Amino acid sequence: MGKEPLLQKVRIQKYIESDKKTHVNGGDDEGPITFVLLLTTLTVLWGTFSYGTAAGFTSPAQAGMMEGLNLSLAEFSFFGSVLTIGGLVGAALSGRLADLFGRRGALWVSNSFCMAGWLTIAFPQAIWSLDIGRFLLGVASGVTSYVVPVYIVEIAPKRIRGAFSAVSMLVMSASMAFSFLVGSVVSWQTLALFSTVPCVLEFAGLFFIPESPRWLSRNGRVKESEVALQRLRGNGTDITREAAEIKESKEDGFLELFKPRYSRAVIVGIGLLVLQQLGGLSGYTFYMSSIFDKAGFPSNVGVTVATVVQATMSAFGLIIVDKFGRRPLLMVATGMMCLGSFITGMSFLFQSYALLDNYTSISTLIGVLVFLTSCTIGIGGIPWVIVSEMTPMNIKGSSGTLCNITSWSSNWFVSYTFNFLFQWSSSGVFFIYSLISGVGILFVMKMVPETRGRSLEEIQADITR
Repeated sequence: MGKEPLLQKVRIQKYIESDKKTHVNGGDDEGPITFVLLLTTLTVLWGTFSYGTAAGFTSPAQAGMMEGLNLSLAEFSFFGSVLTIGGLVGAALSGRLADLFGRRGALWVSNSFCMAGWLTIAFPQAIWSLDIGRFLLGVASGVTSYVVPVYIVEIAPKRIRGAFSAVSMLVMSASMAFSFLVGSVVSWQTLALFSTVPCVLEFAGLFFIPESPRWLSRNGRVKESEVALQRLRGNGTDITREAAEIKESKEDGFLELFKPRYSRAVIVGIGLLVLQQLGGLSGYTFYMSSIFDKAGFPSNVGVTVATVVQATMSAFGLIIVDKFGRRPLLMVATGMMCLGSFITGMSFLFQSYALLDNYTSISTLIGVLVFLTSCTIGIGGIPWVIVSEMTPMNIKGSSGTLCNITSWSSNWFVSYTFNFLFQWSSSGVFFIYSLISGVGILFVMKMVPETRGRSLEEIQADITR
């Protein structure tokens, strides 16, 4: 028994030394999809589910909260928007928390904020306590939106890394559908209580899952890293080659981000997340009902159809993300974003001139569905996958924080400006989104590398060359 760890350590060292002469690609077989890998992925995805329920909570809760608590439109609007403010705080903390306490430790923190937020909303002492609860949910969402994709990317075998990461978009769609459907038949307080269930499941699961082997190795806990990797890959799997790729590294400071060797990783990460948000994602998701109402299409029907389409296309995305690769899907998805916003903009333009009135509502629905499909198959989840894959371990915390703050800032900007732009010109706002998406196609073509089927270390070595 005593010889086995020593033998494995010698074999790992041998691979590391040979890597100086020969390229080590991690092998084609990284073991089976184990129960521990599935349990770990499912556990962290409950955090994503909580994020989705928080984002979808305000739509079904608006009427009941305003009526029952005598809230003005301004008060409820602030309640809704404070999630984004909390998200910015969580985004600022996310990278540091993930580096200090590990991926699992950061999720403990996020889970605590999430549970406290839902309970504060479910049992409010005053109107201000609702805002506090919503703010706490935002902090949890800001941390989760960074840590979950990083955690999944770091533990998943490379041949299925894209599919495992794409599950988060399916979970996000399912959680928003949960909020809308359950919220339509129960009170907002009951919905808040139901929303604590994912928090409880995540809390329980975190006791049984391993920490990220890459985080453990980077912090000098090599033996624990090997144990965690063996649990994830199964006892019958030889992990020496993969363990050799997970090399120790120290965390560099924030200013390291601005060195020329890291410029492409940072530019691609920020660029994709800005494209995701400034292309109109928050405008569509937060104000979908208003878009359908303006077009003369029943908003409840429109939101239901959109939810079903998103869930269906998310499942389709799981199948194709590792088959066709990240870059081609991003190019197709960005093109669909551009087309969806253009169709929606043209619908409202014709409406303003009283042209094709009978078709405005249907064409608007088509435009919205095309846009949302682009999000579910690519632009919604793949940017975070690529950010997690491309960023070297030694700047992952700093880069993650910067990218997350950028994403949440863009989210706030779009959600804040949408109503003003929509009032200014119902067609113009979508033409702006379409133009930004068009520029995004060129950005993806020029800057984004393909990462499918490559080890994280291989991707990161290539992009910082």
